[in-house]
Amino acid sequence: MKLKLILPILLLITCLAFSQKKQSGKTKRNSHQGVEKRLIKVSIMYPFAEGKTFDMRYYETKHMPMVAGFLGSNLVKYTVEKGFATGIPNTQLPFMAIGSFYVKSLGDYQAAIEPNRDAIRADFPNYTDVTPVILVSDIVYDPEFNK
Repeated sequence: MKLKLILPILLLITCLAFSQKKQSGKTKRNSHQGVEKRLIKVSIMYPFAEGKTFDMRYYETKHMPMVAGFLGSNLVKYTVEKGFATGIPNTQLPFMAIGSFYVKSLGDYQAAIEPNRDAIRADFPNYTDVTPVILVSDIVYDPEFNK
């Protein structure tokens, strides 16, 4: 069980470290010198698997607000999604839930999560027995923020 919880965290750390190295090129994200500001999206995706459980109410009302509280002013918004169908009829649902945090700075996100990692991990059994898949992405366009 501990291995199932540690692997996604290690994956997140690896992805975040790699993305920071890629950003150390000519321009820096969120600089104020004519470079467009972009958001970072951290998606925590819970794959659908027969017999696995996910308490959406707990995730929405307890877990996500707890993690959002750790992020402080770096957090722009967060979303919670419940999967219910695929785009292709009669195919298995890929994810039963996805939680996403939209943040201004990846480094600030990492700094906020690191000291709270144990509390976040300890809360997993309260809502799921699924190992999440984590994706960190750069929001290239969002009409809400690219006005």
